[in-house]
Amino acid sequence: MYRPQESVVFSGHSVQAVLGPTNTGKTHLAIERMCTHRTGIIGLPLRLLAREVYARVCEKVGIDNVALVTGEEKIVPKGARYSVCTVEAMPRDAKVEFVAIDEVQLAGDFERGHIFTDRILNIRGIEETLLLGAATAAPILQKLLPGLSIITRPRMSHLAYAGSKKITRLPRRSAIVAFSADEVYAIAELIRRQRGGAAVVMGSLSPRTRNAQVELYQNGDVDYLVATDAIGMGLNLDVDHVAFAQTRKFDGHQFRDLNPAEMGQIAGRAGRHLRDGTFGVSGQVAPLDEELVERIETHQFAALSVLQWRTRNFDFSSIDALKASLDTLPKVQGLTRALPAVDQRALEFLLRDVSVVDICKSAKDVETLWETCSLPDYRKIAPAQHADIISSIYEDLIKTGHVNEDYMAQQVKRADRTDGEIDSISHRIAQIRTWTYVSNRPKWLADPLHWQEKTREIEDKLSDALHERLTKRFVDRRTSVLMKRLRENNEMDAEISAAGDVTVEGHHVGQLDGFRFTADTTAEGEDAKAIRAASAKALASEFETRAERFGAAPNGDLAISSDGTLRWLGTTVGTLTSGDDWLKPRLILLADEQLTGPAQDKVRARAERFIAFHIETHLKPLTDLQKADELSGIARGIAFRLIEDHGIVARRGIADEMKTLDQDGRAALRRYGVRFGFYHVFVPALLKPAPAGLLTLLWALSNDGKDKDGYGEIITLLASGRTSLVTDPSFDKEFYKLSGYRLLGPRAVRVDILERLADLIRPTVYWKPGTELPEGAYGDGRFVITPAMLSILGATAEDMEEVLKGLGYRHEPIDALTANQALEALKTQHGPKPAETAAEEPKAAEPASQTDDAAPEPKAEPQAEPEETPKPVLVWRQARFERAPNRGKPGEQRKGGKPSGDQKPRRKGKPGGKNSQPQNAKASPPRKEKPIDPDSPFAKLQALKQQLGK
Repeated sequence: MYRPQESVVFSGHSVQAVLGPTNTGKTHLAIERMCTHRTGIIGLPLRLLAREVYARVCEKVGIDNVALVTGEEKIVPKGARYSVCTVEAMPRDAKVEFVAIDEVQLAGDFERGHIFTDRILNIRGIEETLLLGAATAAPILQKLLPGLSIITRPRMSHLAYAGSKKITRLPRRSAIVAFSADEVYAIAELIRRQRGGAAVVMGSLSPRTRNAQVELYQNGDVDYLVATDAIGMGLNLDVDHVAFAQTRKFDGHQFRDLNPAEMGQIAGRAGRHLRDGTFGVSGQVAPLDEELVERIETHQFAALSVLQWRTRNFDFSSIDALKASLDTLPKVQGLTRALPAVDQRALEFLLRDVSVVDICKSAKDVETLWETCSLPDYRKIAPAQHADIISSIYEDLIKTGHVNEDYMAQQVKRADRTDGEIDSISHRIAQIRTWTYVSNRPKWLADPLHWQEKTREIEDKLSDALHERLTKRFVDRRTSVLMKRLRENNEMDAEISAAGDVTVEGHHVGQLDGFRFTADTTAEGEDAKAIRAASAKALASEFETRAERFGAAPNGDLAISSDGTLRWLGTTVGTLTSGDDWLKPRLILLADEQLTGPAQDKVRARAERFIAFHIETHLKPLTDLQKADELSGIARGIAFRLIEDHGIVARRGIADEMKTLDQDGRAALRRYGVRFGFYHVFVPALLKPAPAGLLTLLWALSNDGKDKDGYGEIITLLASGRTSLVTDPSFDKEFYKLSGYRLLGPRAVRVDILERLADLIRPTVYWKPGTELPEGAYGDGRFVITPAMLSILGATAEDMEEVLKGLGYRHEPIDALTANQALEALKTQHGPKPAETAAEEPKAAEPASQTDDAAPEPKAEPQAEPEETPKPVLVWRQARFERAPNRGKPGEQRKGGKPSGDQKPRRKGKPGGKNSQPQNAKASPPRKEKPIDPDSPFAKLQALKQQLGK
């Protein structure tokens, strides 16, 4: 039976750890040290980095002396003394004089950490072993490897935080970091449009594509590099600034924020050797907080507390034994069992396949099964799909001893195409990498050399095609030429598109909006001067052409926005400001100095004509009143007040004028759309969103009102059809009036709705016994609130009370029973049919109801709940000094009368006198009328009316 080792003791007496931040020369030191030994091996975290180090070692000792071993390729010259490997490809028992393992802090990584841990603990050089990485690994390495020698190396250059900058404003020689292919491509596309182009580096690229892209950047064809965190693993690039366009990544298990140590590793790519570097954020990433910045600048990060671990002693005696060995727990403090990796997850899927389990009989079969599970998931497909590929390979290995040649040829052929765009070719590269890995596995193929050459050829061909597509999409060759010509002061061609984009030698240098040119702010120094000089030549003739087009533009092409901006087909042409007359604002043209002379005069004349047309169209009643020469005397004065007060005048404010206004003057004003209401004299046509919006704008121009609270807010509510609003105390009160509302207590009510309310109240106030009883009438000039009144205001009874108070009405509370009795009596005597009222007679408490299906159980008699005292009914009347309008005509009043809603009532008589009444006094029932003398003229007239009515 398999038994895991009970205890393990690791030693660090022959091991040296060289730790520190980026740019300390650790990898360079390892290469130099290895070359002093007769044999050696270096384990690196990425295939890309392995390729780079391989090239450097070849330069030092010759290509015949160096092997490159990764999962996907093996270059092993006969007699090679040095090996450069990925950590996964390092031999389990290296018999060489020198061993180095780079980026040892990755032993804490959830996905790959157990592989690094195994190499750190178990692989040793005969003479020298170096562990290279971040200082965060120092405490745990000392704990696990007693006797370990640690050397800490300082960074050779200074790293500083440069804050947040837009992607298009990043300095040259910048690397922008993101964590998804879509984001990398989007950023590269933006840089291509604005700055000429960018190279792209991602871990999923083949080494050939990656090297070609890096060459674009290194030789100066482009000044920007867009990359994933692959650049954080020791890739040596000429980078001055690192900008984080994302700070969240998928780590194989979940999306999470980068930790400070990871950000420090990536930011540290800025600045090489003795040249200082900077880092910052860009795009949608918020500025980094001070504590994080300090930790990155000083390279102070939380130490690793544990390393990920998985046993290396697999038990292949059976499938169950293999699974048990994978579940082995570490026996050493500081190690923690790793989560299931890709190979273990693939095994779990394969064991669900009965056909796989049936052929897995011997220990050798189990070992082969585990070996096939090590196939990497380059395509990042679903685990079940990945397991299907492994299953096919495994069945071939068990049944025939090698992968079926026809199956291999079929899979390789699928990837052997270079058509399509970036995503298609990237997918095929991931496919061929799978079969490149298969071809490099010992004894998996009958003719491995053939397939190694074939897959390498296809991968190189696809890599070249991908590089060509990336360059075509993300590098603007014309821009590269432009930048060189700028430095040489050569004359350049400028163009202006129909959309206003200004380009010089095909490079976007700014935007022409209307008659203003906004230069691209990414151009700096001498380059910016040259670009502006070239664009100025094209702009001179363009301004003349645009002035001609603008002068002939129809009104439909022009518009005035709510902030007073004049636009022409969406572009800004001018802005309005206050003038001597509020109905005639002044225009400020927004144009550059190139618009001068006749062209400028033509633009200004057309713009001013449209502004006048716009105002006359939306505020026609006011502009017509302003020009009304036939109005004279009092009518002329009232027209002036309407213009001055934006179309609404409180009737009480012109009470004296209204007394003397004759019928001709009244009729003349009505022809101009003026309405004489009970509370206001106003122009109904202006109580619409468009006129109200323009009125608000014109008032704001004259009163610096665009920055005041509530500007534009009430127009939106008006457009939604709101007849009354709950007022916002922070809003300027004038905005309510400009939108046609009157402030009454906590609500604002549209003035035309107030006039409709007056139409409902008036019959109740002037009702006389003997005529039909209007709804809400209480007699003696009094009334109660009705549902119809509440409905037109869209308000509650409490809101209505405040509105009526604001209009000058006064109320007296009357006991509900008394009030309802009085109302019923009035209905009985004078109403042809019952009318709804706001007051209802309180119902007596009813006994508990019983259902028809069940008889009540004999229980104790329930206690009757105390009856709630009904609220008193509010009975309203006009203020004492008010006089009824003559013959009840809307808006008219008898001589000497005043409008009811705008003055405070004055109490007549002394307190307790004849005309005073206690606040809580109950109203007496309606007074019985004396019988009419049948011989009187009034009785005969009444009889005649009744006869005619029949």
